[in-house]
Amino acid sequence: MVRRVLGWIGKGAVLLTIGVLLAAVVVPRFLDRRYYRGPESGHYDGARFFNPDGDGDTIRPPGGGGRGGFLWRQLTGSDDRPPWPDAVAVRASRPAVRVAGDRMVATWIGHATVLIQTAGLNILTDPVYADRAGPFGFGPRRVAAPGISFDDLPPIDLVVVSHNHYDHMDVATLKRLWDRDHPAIVTSLGNDAVIRGAGIPATRAPADGCGDCRGVQALDWRGRTAVGGGRAMAAWRARPVGAAPIARVSVVRNHHWGSRWFADRNRALWSAFVIDTPAGSIFFAGDTGLGDGRWPAEARGQATDPFRLALIPIGAFRFAPGQMASGNHIGPVQAARVHAGLGASTSLPIHWGTFRLSYEGYQTPPRLLAATLACTGQTGFPAWRIGRPVEVPPYRPPAPRRGRLDVQVAACLDTPQVRALR
Repeated sequence: MVRRVLGWIGKGAVLLTIGVLLAAVVVPRFLDRRYYRGPESGHYDGARFFNPDGDGDTIRPPGGGGRGGFLWRQLTGSDDRPPWPDAVAVRASRPAVRVAGDRMVATWIGHATVLIQTAGLNILTDPVYADRAGPFGFGPRRVAAPGISFDDLPPIDLVVVSHNHYDHMDVATLKRLWDRDHPAIVTSLGNDAVIRGAGIPATRAPADGCGDCRGVQALDWRGRTAVGGGRAMAAWRARPVGAAPIARVSVVRNHHWGSRWFADRNRALWSAFVIDTPAGSIFFAGDTGLGDGRWPAEARGQATDPFRLALIPIGAFRFAPGQMASGNHIGPVQAARVHAGLGASTSLPIHWGTFRLSYEGYQTPPRLLAATLACTGQTGFPAWRIGRPVEVPPYRPPAPRRGRLDVQVAACLDTPQVRALR
């Protein structure tokens, strides 16, 4: 009897959660905010942003069927998904205050949050320290503690925020960073409205960048700014010896969508980033599907140097048994293609092993990535442990990719070991 009552209570909580989510659609005037107003463009229709290579694959539920059924399966776990651990052991590290010269050290904190230290500059990507990735305390629970505790973070100079989904934009963490360090925060159009709502001021940077800018600055795709010291963006590499650290940030296209409350879908823009530093160029993919697959080459064209480091998502790709990618998220096979398209020397797999957002097993993303790299002969893209500082080697040309055709890679991956990965 007790078990039955507990079951009713659990089902009632699920129904209540669904009701709260559906209320976002029923009462849009409270939740459909206009985060951005500006002229129409090739990816903005005057009201909402869109993917110029098509939105069909990001609108339909990634596992097929209707959206209500998808939400129900996600909330109840009734899609026969493989089990995940309740908690994962993490050995947190305490990074150096600064990393000088041409050295580059990257520490995966979890999900899409990475600390990159180079040339005296401390950079943080999509900082999320919340226990749950969702509104009002709902959403997937963190199974891996942050690889660096918040109090052990060094002073942060630059933060990039890719879009407004809760597993990438944690306004409480951004406010803590602002109160402590007053970093420059660079994001794409519309996301600044959400961040400003947390009490973080906007930056109005001049066209040539802003060395002393603090606060949030929102740019369109192909927009650029210089941050961290100095003023002339065109001469950012030629700064005087001993000058403050500096980086040039370019906001670039990827293939995704944005929303905080369902009803406000695509009111703010999603993006990836190219970060040029004196020690080499860095690419951060944010959260992305493959789309037309041309955006890695576009990012490569925006960089000053070849990519010494790229942060590429590999998880949350499977929403039905056997699925290898979704319109919203690339999987390991497509991530290997992105790694090649960027021409990156070293890539860090992100967006897995922290929040359960999809169907696949906990270890499936890195294992499938390793199998894909074995098929393609690629190097420089190993799985990293959360909390482990990794010395990023100087750029060197990556190994050429074998089996460039998708059908060749798929044939190579058609093995009992890969088929057994759920």
